[in-house]
Amino acid sequence: MSITTTNQGPVTRITLDNPDKRNAFDNTIIEALIDAFEQAGADAHTRVIVLDAAGKHFSAGADLNWMRAMGELDADQNRADARRLAALMSTIDGAAKPVIARVQGAAFGGALGLICAADIALAADDARFCLSEVKLGILPAVIAPYVVRAMGGRQARRYFMTAEVIDAPRAGQLGLVHEVVPAVDLDTTVERLVAALLAGAPGAQRRARELVHRADDSAVEQAVVDYTADLIAELRTGAEGQEGLSAFLEKRPAAWRHE
Repeated sequence: MSITTTNQGPVTRITLDNPDKRNAFDNTIIEALIDAFEQAGADAHTRVIVLDAAGKHFSAGADLNWMRAMGELDADQNRADARRLAALMSTIDGAAKPVIARVQGAAFGGALGLICAADIALAADDARFCLSEVKLGILPAVIAPYVVRAMGGRQARRYFMTAEVIDAPRAGQLGLVHEVVPAVDLDTTVERLVAALLAGAPGAQRRARELVHRADDSAVEQAVVDYTADLIAELRTGAEGQEGLSAFLEKRPAAWRHE
């Protein structure tokens, strides 16, 4: 199973549930996540959505075999596929209920989009983050509006270009997550924030997100979403993207590597 949804009173948990693949996602999982968030948002009994993951790791990001397959589609098919990932990020960002992301282990590539689109992100102190796409000859294009909004443009330049692994304390400093706690305290911290959210008025909380979007000049606009989807579609079909994905899957250095 790739996605599970459980209802615990006013809390709906949406769980990435493919630990054997480090919870990597493809087009099927993207559609399942969109559906799960839309259903939770429409559920009158749900007050808070928690996005978490089974196993040791939150998510390795996009499944690379799927990414390589998408790179072999024509331009229109590739663009349409990229826009479904953009739709997922937008769905989380504009969910009808507050969203908490609970992060453990590795959160790489597109997983940072899920985290940065959430209203609140909590990480275990052993979590690791990486915007790894440049090593594959592509960019974190679709998730960029949400990541840049979280960490700021200057920091994004560095980590988009270097693909350095970011430890949990540094992720907190950068604004990728709101709070870093010992792994054993992660669930109790989620519970504490759920309780805080349940104490607030749900209508006011929905308007709070709208207020921040209007007050924040880095709010994600449709033109930006369209640009990022078109960009990743272009990069996936380009020479560097095809070489980078193939090199990774074939466990060899990419052509541009200088050892």
